[in-house]
Amino acid sequence: MEGAAPLWPALLLAGGAGLAMPLGALAARVERIDDPLIALEVRHGVTAFGGGALLSAVALVLVPDGAEALPGVVAVLCVLVGGLIFFAVDRAVEAKGGAGAQLLAMLLDYLPEAAALGALLAVDLGTAMLLAGLIFLQNLPEGYAAFNEIEEARRQPPGRVVGLFAALAAVGPGAAALGLFVLADLPGVLGAIMLTAAGGILYLVFQDIAPQARAPGHWLPPLGAVAGFALGLGGHLAIG
Repeated sequence: MEGAAPLWPALLLAGGAGLAMPLGALAARVERIDDPLIALEVRHGVTAFGGGALLSAVALVLVPDGAEALPGVVAVLCVLVGGLIFFAVDRAVEAKGGAGAQLLAMLLDYLPEAAALGALLAVDLGTAMLLAGLIFLQNLPEGYAAFNEIEEARRQPPGRVVGLFAALAAVGPGAAALGLFVLADLPGVLGAIMLTAAGGILYLVFQDIAPQARAPGHWLPPLGAVAGFALGLGGHLAIG
């Protein structure tokens, strides 16, 4: 089967990038900062860093690559539909007293990029490796912030949350295989998925993640958002 050769690289690269989610969660679990003010600023700063990384994924990867494969009107509609879908999801989760906006945004970032990673492997191994490294670096702060959000809101046992993140990381290789064997030949479908995810990320960042990142009297969080976006920009320029 044509394309079978890169299957193992696709699985390994996507799985390695996904491992950053449980690693970030583990870092949050073992974090020990005695000064509550410093701890607050660090947590808000990391949350903002993850938000900046998510915005970079939208602006530099999901929207440009997705829009390239679709007519302009369809691309805009996909973004709007993504925002509306996750508006409905967010309302449903809130009605049940739950949380997890950071987790949803992280998965919206990770899974389409893993699919794009698989599709890219069919044509350019070197660029795919750079993309995997960028996804890993984005997932670390996102996993850290998502762990704190879920633990505080739902009061789940920390070990269970880390285990959940490890299980979610295992979904990435499946998305990469789908990208390699199916979506590589369907660029319009892959583009629609990426743009829909971009709309969902934008909704969640401005509805949930950015408000959580604000800490009155502290300046690390907004600087963290800039640093997160700069990370994404650096990776994008390296890939380009």
